[in-house]
Amino acid sequence: RFPAPWQVEQIPGGYKVLDANGQSLAYIYARDRKADADIAHVLTTDEARRTAVNVARLPELLSSK
Repeated sequence: RFPAPWQVEQIPGGYKVLDANGQSLAYIYARDRKADADIAHVLTTDEARRTAVNVARLPELLSSK
């Protein structure tokens, strides 16, 4: 189990999602410019931030069922 709350931390080149104990759960890589993101086959910084925030919300969403 990965205790809630999960949080998002910005890292060089993207974001990572951490559980309440500081365990890294996911890395989402990004590039600032759309052209660079397309070449590297990664998300833009804004897309990566939104994805990381949504991943960090998973415990909250699953507990509401």
